[in-house]
Amino acid sequence: MDSIARGTLINLWTRVLGLGLGLTIVVVTARLGPLEQGSFALFCAVESTLLMLGSGFGVALARRVSHHGERPAGLVAAMLIMSVALGLVGALAIAAAATLGGASMAFLWVLACALPLLLVTPSLGGLWLGSARMVALARINLAAPILTVAGIGLALAWSGRIELLAVLWSWVAARVLVAVATAIAAWRKGWIGRPAFTALGGELRFVAVIGMTNVIGLLNYKIDLFLVEHFLGRASTGVYSVAVMVAELLWLVSSSVTQAAYARIGTPDAAESSRVTLRAIHASVLALALLAPALWLVAALALAPVLGSEYAAALPVLAWLLPGVLAYGAASALSAYFTNHAGRPLIPAALAGLSLLINLVLSVLLIPRLGMLGGAIATTLSYVISMAASVALFRRLSGTPLRRLMRPDWQAMFADLRRLAVRPLRA
Repeated sequence: MDSIARGTLINLWTRVLGLGLGLTIVVVTARLGPLEQGSFALFCAVESTLLMLGSGFGVALARRVSHHGERPAGLVAAMLIMSVALGLVGALAIAAAATLGGASMAFLWVLACALPLLLVTPSLGGLWLGSARMVALARINLAAPILTVAGIGLALAWSGRIELLAVLWSWVAARVLVAVATAIAAWRKGWIGRPAFTALGGELRFVAVIGMTNVIGLLNYKIDLFLVEHFLGRASTGVYSVAVMVAELLWLVSSSVTQAAYARIGTPDAAESSRVTLRAIHASVLALALLAPALWLVAALALAPVLGSEYAAALPVLAWLLPGVLAYGAASALSAYFTNHAGRPLIPAALAGLSLLINLVLSVLLIPRLGMLGGAIATTLSYVISMAASVALFRRLSGTPLRRLMRPDWQAMFADLRRLAVRPLRA
């Protein structure tokens, strides 16, 4: 588990640095006002939904590398071509939505211009994920926010002020540059060969299921945001999005643990896979339980002074969101088990669909009555219920006794902490 501990540390520091850069961007947009922050949140939500549609490419490549031990250069090339083609289709759809939506949706034109290349990086990222090359993956993940902040700085130097469109253009330009650089790096390392569309055909069902699963999962995270915008307006969306962003900071820890353990979870050895998954679940949930109260306290002290008094209304929303986010800390490890080890992506798809349905129904009922708090309550309830179902299915598939699930291996967890403290950068 030493490599997992080291990989977790690398991922965690990467995400912490990315968090600092991301918070810088959010502070810029939030200080423009809740209306502009609401538009930025919707822009990011739409972009993320479209990216999730093509996320199956990266997962399929990661599984080919980690589970099957392959170097599928022909499949990589075919997937790269397909991701660009899907990006073009998505760009046309977003351009149509921007046109039909009028002035309130005009900002989506920025996304439409860059979308053809936006699927490239997450698709090729599966190569580094599957081979557990955490340092290389860290460079890819950090490049976009660094370039985005640099672009915002250039816009400020050029015009003396920052507008929402400058932030959005910096955002998409950074992702296009990273996509090109990632493709060049993959080609130089011999990962891209002659397109093998026959091999791609054999993966399309898996890719489609993963994509739909991730879209459903993302909508489960974002449906409350869209419904807040529908019922309460763009400014309330801006305030609500800040509470969501702060709550989801906890997932930096759980996703870092899962990403580091992803290749090990994908092993064909059923006993080893369930053991690693269980340790990832325990480490994630326990860490989040310790961090959640501290996160709320920091938010209570910092939100209004840093972003403006309008964002004080995000604090009660955050208090309701945190229990659900804590429960959902196990989701990434369980999803990796169902998908990368068991090869059954329909399970996380069904679980995400259950959570989405609960969230949707409760949000429609509660948001008109309770405002932003209604969205937070609906989200937390949907997360808790879906996690209970997910854990039950994991126990059934892996044969994990309830006592092992409820009793973490403290000795092993403390051993991981000692490794991180004593030799954090050694393999």
